[in-house]
Amino acid sequence: MKGADRKSIVRDQLHEMGVRIYDLLDSGKYPDIEMPSRSVKNIEYDPKLRQYVLGPTSVKRNAKNIKHIRPFTQLVWLASFSKELLSNRKTSTLRDIFYSAQAYNIDFEDQNESDEVITELESILGKAREDFNVYPEERSAIFGDLTIEYTVPGYEGKRLDLTSHPDGVMIGPALTTAAFAQTNAEMVLVIEKGALFTRFVEEKVYKKYNAILIDTVGQPPRSTRYMIRRLHEELGLPVYVFTDADPWGMHIAMVIISGSANAAHLRELTTPDAKWAGVWASDINKYKLPHDPLTELDVKRLFELKSDPRYGEKLWKDEMATFLKYKRKAEQEAFARYGLTYIVDKYLPDKLKLLKEQ
Repeated sequence: MKGADRKSIVRDQLHEMGVRIYDLLDSGKYPDIEMPSRSVKNIEYDPKLRQYVLGPTSVKRNAKNIKHIRPFTQLVWLASFSKELLSNRKTSTLRDIFYSAQAYNIDFEDQNESDEVITELESILGKAREDFNVYPEERSAIFGDLTIEYTVPGYEGKRLDLTSHPDGVMIGPALTTAAFAQTNAEMVLVIEKGALFTRFVEEKVYKKYNAILIDTVGQPPRSTRYMIRRLHEELGLPVYVFTDADPWGMHIAMVIISGSANAAHLRELTTPDAKWAGVWASDINKYKLPHDPLTELDVKRLFELKSDPRYGEKLWKDEMATFLKYKRKAEQEAFARYGLTYIVDKYLPDKLKLLKEQ
């Protein structure tokens, strides 16, 4: 579904929500809002969707309950503010929302509280905050053989070649909603760290492998995860994720593949067919990489991942076992011990060949 169509649907949902509340007040009744429960007990792993989802339990906010009046008012204000953003084709950030509320005498103790209410509205609508024009401030970057066509006001129809800037193009609201006009790319390489992203650009990986490169800047913002999914679904491109060889890198790859428990109420942020391309724990030994010992926190995190049903496949289990056996971790940059181009000339082709044969 095109971005403009999605936003039109969300605007209609918000309008209907407001009309319902108004009609209840007009008839002398206390308005209420029902939403899915996001408690741990109501979060389940769906093996068919290959991601966490919310169960059947719901909760209700009722203006008749004095304890509910404050969060009810916050939620209604946010819905109204979001509809205004969509109607005026404006965007806002999570931080902007927190401060904008003060102009309307809506009280949030801190941004964490306003962020929580934004998540509640997501769960009610079944849509990501980006669909009602609220974005985080973090930005990742994209580079490669892809020409996009903007759809945002003032830029409609304008095209941009994503190889036009050597640092990559920021994945912001305008790019996330742009149409894919032309590409010869054959894959997407998602990279955890900016240093390797820059190395891949410098070594023209996008040409050598007909690849679109994405720098996630660590854990990818949700707009970036949505962009990765779009590239896979709309262009049919396989996705390979490169991370550091540690439990945190594993989890970055898994969030791209199957999302997170915190986003169990959303469906369009995952790319279940994406492949974790390493750096694997076994690569540390195979390539004799410089490494550091796992910390107690690293080990604790590994045991947490072992209990997560998403890590049940053989690759994940084997690599976790290797981490725990040797107690070692390594960064993507460790390949530089063999020269700046080794990761492109040797590691990357070997790993892509292995993954394609699986």
